[in-house]
Amino acid sequence: MSVVSQNNHGWVVDACSLIDRCYSPCILLRDSLKSHVKCRFKRQCFHIFKSHFSVGSSVNGGNSHMSEKTCKLSKRRKRKHSELNQGEVDSQAFHEKIRSVILEGTKSLVDSARSLGHLTEEADPVKEPLPFQECGLVALCEMAKELPLVDDEEQEEWVQSLVAEDGRTSHLDLFSRVTENREDCATVVSLMGEEYVIPAHTAFLLSDFTRIQPLVHYGSRFGLIVIDPPWENKSVKRSRRYSSLPSTQLKRLPIPNLASSDCLVVTWVTNRPSHLRFVRDELYPHWGVKVVAEWFWVKVTTSGDFVFPLDSHHKKPYEVLVLGRYSPSSDNSTSSLEIPSVPVGDQRLIVSIPSALHSQKPSLSEVLKPYIGAQAKCLELFARNLQPGWTSWGNEVLKFQHMNYFTLTPTDDETSKNCTTPSSC
Repeated sequence: MSVVSQNNHGWVVDACSLIDRCYSPCILLRDSLKSHVKCRFKRQCFHIFKSHFSVGSSVNGGNSHMSEKTCKLSKRRKRKHSELNQGEVDSQAFHEKIRSVILEGTKSLVDSARSLGHLTEEADPVKEPLPFQECGLVALCEMAKELPLVDDEEQEEWVQSLVAEDGRTSHLDLFSRVTENREDCATVVSLMGEEYVIPAHTAFLLSDFTRIQPLVHYGSRFGLIVIDPPWENKSVKRSRRYSSLPSTQLKRLPIPNLASSDCLVVTWVTNRPSHLRFVRDELYPHWGVKVVAEWFWVKVTTSGDFVFPLDSHHKKPYEVLVLGRYSPSSDNSTSSLEIPSVPVGDQRLIVSIPSALHSQKPSLSEVLKPYIGAQAKCLELFARNLQPGWTSWGNEVLKFQHMNYFTLTPTDDETSKNCTTPSSC
């Protein structure tokens, strides 16, 4: 169970165990031969034992413990930035508004998790290096943009099977067709000369905005759409980890062509108030989405402390999610799914140990399940990994599916050979 504890403040989620459940059982395909393996995401990716900056970030007291050196640095930084710009003023005002919600809710949830034996791990003296794999498919995706666009009427098929009847995965068009893994097991396959772990009953399209039409022609209407935009910020520009996107470009996402009536739309937002205002006041109204709640993802260490000091001026230990419901216009009506009567509560927290891999978010599937119809189809936009039963789109959609992020071990367990889709991922 990935939700290890919950109360009226929200949930504590074990993101790593959820990933593992999505890949059990697993089949390894090599040279058309099948073998059964146990697949686990590498544990060191979630070994966050210490708060950053060597600052005590206890959920019991915010920033109550600071080293003398850190205090001096904080004072110098405060003097240097005594004159805040408007963005910084807005950020501070937003933080003060939600500070007690974050502090009190996190304390309650962490205490609940600890009573069940979770979030009690101390620092591990053995430090394993983090896996790293440059996603070569992103470069191929850029090259594919140079090819002429296929006319809608000329395209015979908008979808293809990951594994052919002969067990091979060659001759796949990853850039202009939606690829489906129709197997009942997660499958390790070779794509473009590299091995990737693909969950059961998942679909994906590797493309950017210029090649998104196969997703629209895929024919599915989704009851849940999760969006993780590559927001512009100074840190991303300096690190060049990924290509960012101007906020206004997000309006090009064809949400009305993808969403079913009453679809729950969830967008990850950075802590810049301008981004939050844009989503609430421009982006959602542009799509016909009504805001229903703001949630917060709170990042903690393995012992339950904030990964950053709660009042840090550099980075906060939380991120915002904006939840809304899509209502189609009268001339673009879609069949409505039966939506559960459970209200989407405001200011709920999702507390988890974050991945040490940049931009890897926890799955929201389990916490959002009560708010969507039982038969609702799920879609993630700007995805960097896959989930069973979901459709995913983005130019890095297979980033964290690369074999380098997993440990595979052979298994002779007969029960693992009976492939069944994970009940919840």
